[in-house]
Amino acid sequence: MKRILVIGIGPGGPEHLTVQAVEALNRADVIFTFDKGEEKSDLLQLRRDICERYRGGKPYRLIEIANPQRSASGPYKADVLAWHRERAEIVKGLIRDELTDDGCAAFLVWGDPAFYDSTLRILEAVAVDPAVTFDYEVIPGISSIQLLAARHKIPLNSIGEPILLTTGRKLAEQYPSDFDSVVVLLDGGAGLDSLAGKDVDIFWGAYLGTRDEVLIAGRVIDVLDDIRRVREERRAAKGWIMDTYLLRSPSRS
Repeated sequence: MKRILVIGIGPGGPEHLTVQAVEALNRADVIFTFDKGEEKSDLLQLRRDICERYRGGKPYRLIEIANPQRSASGPYKADVLAWHRERAEIVKGLIRDELTDDGCAAFLVWGDPAFYDSTLRILEAVAVDPAVTFDYEVIPGISSIQLLAARHKIPLNSIGEPILLTTGRKLAEQYPSDFDSVVVLLDGGAGLDSLAGKDVDIFWGAYLGTRDEVLIAGRVIDVLDDIRRVREERRAAKGWIMDTYLLRSPSRS
């Protein structure tokens, strides 16, 4: 049977792959990757570097998938679901046409596939289609959340308190004051902008695990302007940014 491996490859540094991820990478004949445009061509190169480093010269095919544009014309969730369906059709065709009956392909997913990534949802949608038969396996990876805490040398949670994982979009809608520790991902900038005047501590990191890694921490009223400035400078220089941050009540930091 055809087999798909969804491999968490960590936040960006090749050294963050687990032993299980390396073993899985060497089982794959084909690597699928969604093309996210010129501004992220260096992310594709990082995937190539990982394959070259850990496959020991073992041949493989790298197939770049044209990533369809997500509509922003309707409600957010409806647009995302429509986008997932479009991507699922593409993936179904690739599994059908690019793999032999006993072939093995891999999706290399940044961080951990369980955190704010659509690959598993897409494969779940494809798997129920009788037009293509395959099995798939998920290999967890080190997430940017874990690396953020490690770089700042802090625990993610306060003693006996829960953690909320959210997005910049949701943070901008309303600050989750019921939670002592809040981890924010996928922030286009609106989440950070909404923090102006908030009396909380922030532990921020961008390009975690790569040579471009940058960290800033402190009280929001003291460092928010610095974070936004550095963020825009780095985005302008590279054409893209991947960042995450932890917010915490100052009495618990």
